[in-house]
Amino acid sequence: MVATTFAADTPLVVTGLVVANGVAGNWLWWNFIMSGMLTVFFFARLWRRAHVMTDIEFTEIRYSGRPAAVLRGFRSIYLGIFINLIILGWVTRAMIKILTISLGVSPYLAVGICFVITVAYSVAAGMWAVLWTDLLQFIIKMTAVMAGFAAAYMSTVATQLNWGAS
Repeated sequence: MVATTFAADTPLVVTGLVVANGVAGNWLWWNFIMSGMLTVFFFARLWRRAHVMTDIEFTEIRYSGRPAAVLRGFRSIYLGIFINLIILGWVTRAMIKILTISLGVSPYLAVGICFVITVAYSVAAGMWAVLWTDLLQFIIKMTAVMAGFAAAYMSTVATQLNWGAS
């Protein structure tokens, strides 16, 4: 869950939140920690006991009958198509910005690069490839974020020491 939600857009969004709102802007995404922890440590065990894999499946079991099936179908389409398209567009846009700036390529070529790499590892090994690349990308991104934090912190400390010497 953590690796998947910490995508290419996350550092860009968090940076924008902090620039716009100061350090307090972090609370806009830190508030998800509680719900994430409840899901992982509390609800996951209950879902496993109920023999369900998704909240939509749980809804149909909890509220049985035709209305529950209609609700499950609606939520499947709504979450599976519309919400995922928004998320996919958001993450792809972030990756296009990163590739166009870092590689100096056109946005169309950046989309092509993302598409070819994603299709290649997904076709080559299926969902296990997606899982392992999520983990690898999470490790790389967290290392980069921590290195960026350390550089910013050291720069701030160096600046404050120079101001104190004046």
